[in-house]
Amino acid sequence: MTNVTSPSSESMMETPKTGLRGWNFKPDVPLQISPFFVWPLNPGKALVWVFRSWFPVSERLLLVPLAIVSWFYLHPALERCKEFAPDWILQIYVRNLGLMVLVAGGLHLYFYTFRKQGDNHRFDTRALAKNNRVFTFNNQIFDNMFWTCASGVTVWTAYEVVMMWGMANGYVPYLMWSDNPVWFVVLFALVPLWESFYFYFIHRLIHYPFLYRTVHSLHHRNINVGPWSGMSMHPVEHIIYLGSVLIHWLVISHPIHVIYHLQYFTLTAATTHTGFDGLVKGNKNKLGLGTFHHQMHHRYFECNYGGLELPLDKWFGSFHDGTVESHEKFLERRRRMTGVPQ
Repeated sequence: MTNVTSPSSESMMETPKTGLRGWNFKPDVPLQISPFFVWPLNPGKALVWVFRSWFPVSERLLLVPLAIVSWFYLHPALERCKEFAPDWILQIYVRNLGLMVLVAGGLHLYFYTFRKQGDNHRFDTRALAKNNRVFTFNNQIFDNMFWTCASGVTVWTAYEVVMMWGMANGYVPYLMWSDNPVWFVVLFALVPLWESFYFYFIHRLIHYPFLYRTVHSLHHRNINVGPWSGMSMHPVEHIIYLGSVLIHWLVISHPIHVIYHLQYFTLTAATTHTGFDGLVKGNKNKLGLGTFHHQMHHRYFECNYGGLELPLDKWFGSFHDGTVESHEKFLERRRRMTGVPQ
């Protein structure tokens, strides 16, 4: 795939001579892809990778009980979903809006309003934009909140409504715990893998010039990101991005998996765009949040389209591992793509 997205003037500041500058915090580099795709396979490293992805506490692990609670206590009974009706649809919408405000809003208050962590483990210490005409309402935070809530939560709810309607009417295959408890548990682990695969390819797609200009550029207003930036997208991008949940029309699953799937795609968009490497207590990262891998994508545009679970960026030549050597290769690749001298 060939992209010709114009890099920002800000991202053009860095050259092979100056290297990677302007970062307040960088994790250990080079960034590592999943050891499952490094040969010869090291079973020990692979097991450590899986363990650290989930335990002792992680976004993924926290979202599993959230999905279960959402299904049993905050979701309309499936029988009600056989016919579209405003009452149960509104119930799902209000719950989803509440969760987004709780997660994105809570993170924003903690890290940016009350500055409980200062700039410790913050990637980019510049303030989020105000009085900037690039953003709706001339304000990055208001812009991000508007597109997240008005479009993001609406599309999220629409997909969940359609999925529940399909399951209630027998159009979507339905899995009970008693049918296959092993597969029931494994499905939770497969969602992040599917996200990494799906996101890479749709992300490359929306970086093509027409879709970038008309759709994805709204998300890329955020060169420096905050918690509300993750789901700040054009409605068309929300439809494409959250369309990943339609895989459940083919893969047998339970409504809890659908809820988890959509919460994973939406709520971790907020956490991974926090702008901080993690929640730090006593110089220890207690909960991984933002990723330097994706933070670089927001600054440099034409690299790191996917995640580290599947090494698709590495296989397709768009991987930036955070080192000066990798940055030099990235700048040369972008020069060839855009024709803009570095």
